[in-house]
Amino acid sequence: MIKKMQLFYKIFLALFVIFIGINLYVIEWNLGFLAEENSTFILSMSAAIVGIIIVFILHNLSRLSLRK
Repeated sequence: MIKKMQLFYKIFLALFVIFIGINLYVIEWNLGFLAEENSTFILSMSAAIVGIIIVFILHNLSRLSLRK
């Protein structure tokens, strides 16, 4: 069960990192980071960052539950 969860966390971590990379590539830097045309990419990138934080929290909570 634990190995499945670790694989699950690794897959989602890789997906979120790929999403961030794609969004950084697609942003039109000459318009400015907060330009209206870039707002969808910034929103997607921020959702991926929140996803990474959630994956780390869930991974740490699963490790803590094993120690008890």
